[in-house]
Amino acid sequence: MEFRTIQRPDGSFQQSVTASDVQAIARAAFGCCTVVESAVELGGGLYNSVYRIRLRATAEPVVLRVAPPAERQFTSEAHLMRNEYASVPWLAPIADLMPRVLAADFTGTVIDRDWMLQSFLPGTPAPQKLGSFPKDTHGLFFRQLGEITAAVHAVAGPSFGPVAGPGHARWSQAVVASLGQIANDVEGCGLDAVDLRRASDVALEGARLLDEVGKPRLLTGDLWTVNTLLAPAPVPAICGVLDLDRTWWGDPEADWTMRMARAKQDERLSFFDAYPARADTESCRWRRRVYEVRHLGALRLERHRLGNEAGVEDSYRAVAENLAALM
Repeated sequence: MEFRTIQRPDGSFQQSVTASDVQAIARAAFGCCTVVESAVELGGGLYNSVYRIRLRATAEPVVLRVAPPAERQFTSEAHLMRNEYASVPWLAPIADLMPRVLAADFTGTVIDRDWMLQSFLPGTPAPQKLGSFPKDTHGLFFRQLGEITAAVHAVAGPSFGPVAGPGHARWSQAVVASLGQIANDVEGCGLDAVDLRRASDVALEGARLLDEVGKPRLLTGDLWTVNTLLAPAPVPAICGVLDLDRTWWGDPEADWTMRMARAKQDERLSFFDAYPARADTESCRWRRRVYEVRHLGALRLERHRLGNEAGVEDSYRAVAENLAALM
């Protein structure tokens, strides 16, 4: 087997598996006679370890994604691969853009980490290709992203919270629980989470405003350019959507995608040419502030994991600004 991994410093969050692990996974999924000809670890992601696998018996490659060891996962990010697996039937409106799940194992009996095998989607990651198109065509990309997001948000669910659970009867309960988990993780890293605790208290005090959101909608979790593939075409054309492992049920305005679409007054505003107009009341704006604090808390954890100390420090300033506006 040709086996290539990404060399990372000792102690890195992402940890490669071994060639024997890959072979064991392939045989568990496709049969004891399966032969892996090559396994190449792919870069670009920051969470799971991802490999392009070529099997002797098939012409098309497959993709192996391996979750971090359970003990290295934050509580607020625990079992994201299981959450993605549970989300697949609910993501039917964009199934034509997503890889097919070929096999998955969360038992720890093949290797001691969750893993999933998926079909390989052709295309180029948008961050690598979008800049090669004329600037005046970039709006087409964001319009497509708006169409995809609208299709996902149109799906109604049974409760609030992560798709794989636990579910909550009210939106305020899901938001407060999420803020509490993030604060616990921040403190577990040895960082101050007083601001996030205060935000959780404010969210609880404003439960009535949060609970104006009465119907759970499917949220992508973190869909943006890094999760999309572009086709060979004269203008940007999305041909694939990847890694929707942070899906949850809630207010569409709480989705990372909505935050990013509003982040700059540039071509990304074409997103809203395809996304249905939403109310912009005082209550909506208050809720967006709460959601922004939650996003900032999650970013604080990611920046800490990546050793971005300046980014961690900046998160405190940004949370303080939003807290001041909430109170």
